[in-house]
Amino acid sequence: MNNGFSRRIAVWIHTVRPGALDAACQFIEMLPGEVECLVRPEARELIQAAIPQAPLADITPQSLPSAEVVVVFGGDGTILRAAERALEADIPVLGVNLGHVGFLAELEMSQMDELVDHVVRGDFVHESRLTIEVTVYRDGDPTPLWRTVAVNEVSLEKAARMKMIDVMVSIDNLPVSRWACDGLLVSTPTGSTAYAFSAGGSVMWPQLEAYQVVPLAAHALFARPMVLAPSSAVRLELLGEVPAVLTCDGSRSIEVEVGSRLEIARYHHDLTVARLSEQPFTSRLVKKFALPIEGWRGRG
Repeated sequence: MNNGFSRRIAVWIHTVRPGALDAACQFIEMLPGEVECLVRPEARELIQAAIPQAPLADITPQSLPSAEVVVVFGGDGTILRAAERALEADIPVLGVNLGHVGFLAELEMSQMDELVDHVVRGDFVHESRLTIEVTVYRDGDPTPLWRTVAVNEVSLEKAARMKMIDVMVSIDNLPVSRWACDGLLVSTPTGSTAYAFSAGGSVMWPQLEAYQVVPLAAHALFARPMVLAPSSAVRLELLGEVPAVLTCDGSRSIEVEVGSRLEIARYHHDLTVARLSEQPFTSRLVKKFALPIEGWRGRG
């Protein structure tokens, strides 16, 4: 680098979440002087006011690929936003949990010393996470209307509260079922413990090479989650008369007209999640959901 710093770390914070700014400032102050921190422009002024001497630069599409890792202070939603940018830049993302469940997070706030030590040494274990891409086409138009990548899930849901949408689901160009439903999710293993979990989908271990289709309140005899091979392709065709809304990772949305189709498949690039050590997902699942491993019969 020609800016006088030999290393760059990206720091991503939820600017209005209580404690996020303080945590980020504490982390930045503990880093050695040869590290420059990349931050979002809206957070830079806040951090600079708290630490005037902090070596900061803006996160941009040009600067982010030069960072070693994106350290995120926030809940899973904040980590997802950072993960989208980290995926584009092909760098790992490491989350510090300031939210509730925090499945994507690696650390709690009490582990700040451990976090700084591993970041300084560049000592991480990398997990590769499957991601999916969705492309939207209008009826009869071969030109894509919209395309984006999802880390957690793609959801197609009814736009009119009092009516169901009519969706034909095809997998690998073969029709599977036509559902009248509130909507459909296509979820990655990472997203299986988020919206898909609440909708009755399968819990999938993060390293699994697969993804799933989960119907939402389908009026049908067969309406079960379906786990697909990573090479499979899903097509959703919006029929009937009710329009829908397509949302990716709970943050990016587009209105979908009747007659439109969605093509969903594995994205060509996986997300890299940084962890400080090998952590069995089983242990994380039990801890995050406070699962009663002794069962209700053993409580007495």
